[in-house]
Amino acid sequence: MRLFVAGNSPRSNQTIQTIRQMCDEHIPGNYQLEIVDIYQQPAMARQEQILATPTLIRQLPQPKKILIGNLSQTDRVLNSLGLGS
Repeated sequence: MRLFVAGNSPRSNQTIQTIRQMCDEHIPGNYQLEIVDIYQQPAMARQEQILATPTLIRQLPQPKKILIGNLSQTDRVLNSLGLGS
């Protein structure tokens, strides 16, 4: 998965922590999370056509899933990624 954030803001840091915790609790050891700061890697943000942050992209398994905005609701995020029960 790839998580796009905007800088080292409190909101970005909270989102990173939330997603890591969510993955550790629900899919421990079964994920890779790449954090992409759109200010540090603007080319990657353009390549993925990121228009807003935070944006979480699950590349595999196909089909690709994209979540934009508030990622703090565990059930919504897991269901959107196809990982919910």
